[in-house]
Amino acid sequence: MSEADSDEALMELVKTRDQAAYAQLVDRYMGPIHTYIYRMCRNHSDADELTQETFLRLWSRATTWKPGQVQLTTWLHRVAHNTCVDAFRRRRPEINANIDPDTIATSDDAPNEGRRLAVHNSIANLPERQRTALVLCQLHGWSNKDAAEVLSVSVDALESLLARARRTLKRQLAVYQNEICT
Repeated sequence: MSEADSDEALMELVKTRDQAAYAQLVDRYMGPIHTYIYRMCRNHSDADELTQETFLRLWSRATTWKPGQVQLTTWLHRVAHNTCVDAFRRRRPEINANIDPDTIATSDDAPNEGRRLAVHNSIANLPERQRTALVLCQLHGWSNKDAAEVLSVSVDALESLLARARRTLKRQLAVYQNEICT
């Protein structure tokens, strides 16, 4: 990537309403942002809508990004996070809190599908900040420092959120395991 194609250079152009620079950033970050949002809301149409809103905010709030203080990808994930939080506050996403055995296929993959659904539902039912910490660190492989920046918390606070999320998941998945064994 040339210096002219760096995030910093492109954002400076976006601040002046350069549509080509904006399109380059959208191409560069659409996939990771959509994946993050989908993991937060677990609904394809909501993820599409919230991703679009995130990139509209990138365009309209480009001047709020401060180069040198935070990487663009961290700032953009924070925008995506805030977009999700705003949507969750407007309407609580419908989450299948319990696994319906009738929805699980009776094939050889049924135990794996059931486990996958249990994990999905357990993550979806975590409190928003715990879910965000878990998605960023465990599923996206972010450092605790970068995830803490997205959540505007200290690294210690982020580690506490992760620990609570893991304990909750462990407890919920143990209940699921007991249910399928009985």
